[in-house]
Amino acid sequence: MFATLLGPLPRPPLPDDAAPGALLEAVLALQVEHGLEPVTAVGFGSAPEDPLATWRAATALEPDRLIKGVVVGPLSVAADAAVVRAQLLDLAEAGCQWIEIHEPAATLIDDEAGRSRFGEAHRALTADLGGVHLSLAIIGGSADALGIDAALAGNYASLAVDLIDGPDNWRLVAAAPPTVGVIAGAMATRAGSDDGPELLLWAAGYAASTAGRGGDRVGLATAGSLAELPWDVAAQKVARLGEAARLAQADPGQVRAAVDPRSLDSRSAALGRYTKPPKRRRRTTIDR
Repeated sequence: MFATLLGPLPRPPLPDDAAPGALLEAVLALQVEHGLEPVTAVGFGSAPEDPLATWRAATALEPDRLIKGVVVGPLSVAADAAVVRAQLLDLAEAGCQWIEIHEPAATLIDDEAGRSRFGEAHRALTADLGGVHLSLAIIGGSADALGIDAALAGNYASLAVDLIDGPDNWRLVAAAPPTVGVIAGAMATRAGSDDGPELLLWAAGYAASTAGRGGDRVGLATAGSLAELPWDVAAQKVARLGEAARLAQADPGQVRAAVDPRSLDSRSAALGRYTKPPKRRRRTTIDR
């Protein structure tokens, strides 16, 4: 079980004249502090519009961490598909081991022509790209109408989905083959949300149970961008995300101590309160 981000962070609380490298170092340090991996530059650095330059800068700062490259898919960016393909090839050739392709336009597809167009575009985009983990990320809504066949038409090893603004994306998770990893975007991006570990642990467990996938092919993530939040609020969410990923691998005693007991007691969960199960009265010879 691992944790990662599916969108950018707000600007770190550094002076207005802070160098781009200092901002990048701060966002990477926050992720590393809380055990997130793969780590991402989340839009910071001297050239955030250049995926290769951004990945190289992040890798130079955190050489011992898995740094993922992030590109925007061909249906969601105002660029020729060949440009996006070139970005992937450049990252792979430079040694990037994990590339995340964001395709929010997937949430707008609801007909056969759109599904066909999506599948053809992503087959061409990812063709002959071996030796690198390719992950399709769908945030900002539900892509249930797209369907799993179109979503995984490309050479994708994992599927990352927003489960807050797109709860119907659970259908994609359930339909994904067990060999495909799932990254459950279950950490809400809004201030004031319930960020306790219970929901995240449930999401991790359910994703692991689908098609017998297992926890080794499941990750937890934010449901999208945290950029509109104050830094301290976003940092707390990152901390909670990392905590949930650790709990997902902990022994039952540690989990029980860390979560609301109502989430572990099926008899009282439906009532919205926790009550200890009644004690059984010992049978006596009179009862017999």
